[in-house]
Amino acid sequence: MVQAVKRLLFLLPAFVLYTVFMVYPLLSALADSFWTWEGTARRGFAGAGNFTGLFTTFPLNRQLEPAFWHTVVFFLGTMVVQNTFGLLVAVLLVELPAARRFLRTVYTIPYLIGGLVVGYLWSLLLSPAFGPLNAGLHAAGLGSLARPWLGDPATALPVVILVNAWQYLGFPVLLFGAALAGLPPEYGEAARVDGAGARQRFFRVTLPLLLPSIGVVTILTFIGSMNTFELVYSLEGAQGNQPTGPGGATDVLGLIFYRVAFQEGGSNAIGLSSALAVLLFVFTFGVAVVANGLIRRRTT
Repeated sequence: MVQAVKRLLFLLPAFVLYTVFMVYPLLSALADSFWTWEGTARRGFAGAGNFTGLFTTFPLNRQLEPAFWHTVVFFLGTMVVQNTFGLLVAVLLVELPAARRFLRTVYTIPYLIGGLVVGYLWSLLLSPAFGPLNAGLHAAGLGSLARPWLGDPATALPVVILVNAWQYLGFPVLLFGAALAGLPPEYGEAARVDGAGARQRFFRVTLPLLLPSIGVVTILTFIGSMNTFELVYSLEGAQGNQPTGPGGATDVLGLIFYRVAFQEGGSNAIGLSSALAVLLFVFTFGVAVVANGLIRRRTT
């Protein structure tokens, strides 16, 4: 009994913090989504009115679908880059012990920097007026490749995806590195004895054993992509574009939520933004649970 009380006391601070900063905001948003608002004053019960209003109110009815697909593309692009290059760097960490500390530091530091800072730094690097990227292309005689990277609809979203993948590459590197270090060496040795080459050992022995870690990275990347905001905001602004920019080509759901809550929601901004937050949470949570179940089934 005494031990149980001690365990509860140790868990209590974390439980209180999680309840105050996670559970309460979720329940509050759910409650607010069922009411109409006039500024910060609650008026009448709206039922599902705020949810249907997201798909019938201009300009939301024209912005939500493109923003949803931009977010899906954002997730897919980030996932491919992170799983591919993250695993590559993790393998290098294992195979090149002398460069381990250097590589781990180089790929982990961006992960520790805030998205707003990373976004503003890259907006300077990619500036068409004084950015070093375009200047380097001109100096190398490749001026035809220079362009307003964040202002061209064809390059804006891919550039944002690459910047996001670059920033968060350190997390899959650490996770894959830990997974590789924990693999039983007997499997690789047995495959080597059977005559398997390095490539065969990697794709037929190592990679299948890493599927749980790849699944974890994929699910966490999905959750982060569905909630992305600060990086896109700092690179492209609240409208999903620069002043001369790509006309909403980088609109994601996080930007839509911000605009509904603080710019375009009108007097019922709280109701509409809460409804959007609830839908986004239900979709993200549902997909994450299903994906986790599928991955566990495939790896057991």
